[in-house]
Amino acid sequence: MEFRTRKLVKPEDLNAGGSLFGGQLLKWIDEEAAIYAMCQLDNQKVTTKFMSEIDFISPARLGDVIEIGIEMVQIGVTSITFRCEARVKKTEKTIITIEKIVFVNLNNELRPTPHNKG
Repeated sequence: MEFRTRKLVKPEDLNAGGSLFGGQLLKWIDEEAAIYAMCQLDNQKVTTKFMSEIDFISPARLGDVIEIGIEMVQIGVTSITFRCEARVKKTEKTIITIEKIVFVNLNNELRPTPHNKG
């Protein structure tokens, strides 16, 4: 898996317990996966369809640099599926894994449409 995106954990990214807020990390992951889907499908009109079980394994703290890795695992007629891992760059300790993130290719009317990339 290639880790292409890095994010710095800042004070506004923390939860009440002082670790990275899970919702913030999911926002970063969804944005990175959407950009990857747009690049792979050559279309800016894509939407998140599905995320499998989300497994938080370890925390990230203030000042940590987070790396987000995405890899394509399947391509369908109108969809593309990824696997994701986010980790702390310094320790390479996994924060979260998501085994399946599905994006759907959309046409100008925002309806699912074949992407012709498979």
